[in-house]
Amino acid sequence: MSDEISICVYCGARDGVRSAYRSAARQFGEALASEGWRLVYGAGDIGIMGTVASAALAAGGEILGVIPAHLVSREVTKPNLARLIVTENMHERKMHMFRNSQATVVLPGGAGSLEEFFEILTWRQLGLHSKPIHVLNTEGYWDRLIQLVEHVIAEGFADPSLRGYVSVAASVPDLLAGLRADLSRRSPANE
Repeated sequence: MSDEISICVYCGARDGVRSAYRSAARQFGEALASEGWRLVYGAGDIGIMGTVASAALAAGGEILGVIPAHLVSREVTKPNLARLIVTENMHERKMHMFRNSQATVVLPGGAGSLEEFFEILTWRQLGLHSKPIHVLNTEGYWDRLIQLVEHVIAEGFADPSLRGYVSVAASVPDLLAGLRADLSRRSPANE
């Protein structure tokens, strides 16, 4: 395995109503580049997905974009990507993103981001991987998601260990600190 660290980022193909979402995405994209970590994302040039990628590129970061053929025109594929994978479907897209990263970060997003989060969390719960999962809870955006996970545990539909599979950060500096700590413990066997 290469020493290259790649971070899979799930986030919205829309900007959301608060400028803080775009600001945090921009800050995180810049931080990825400054850490020397490669961004693995959905290849779009719209929403905060486009913002995080533009910021990483502008800061000299490396990017791997993965997009299914049916979304190429809809999500306006980001130009100037050094590496782009076009898949046949969404499942194949998620598998490429997962396989090409050592950790996952979820920024604010919609139904697609929720689906991606729950799939990667389920895989972790089932022991299919041990990669870190981080949520950037910008201005409390994911508070209800966190409450839902707690509700599932409280109602007996998941073991309390489920909460330990997800790290939640309120700011980009806190997110980076958590990622650094998790990645320092990584080993090829966990990937």
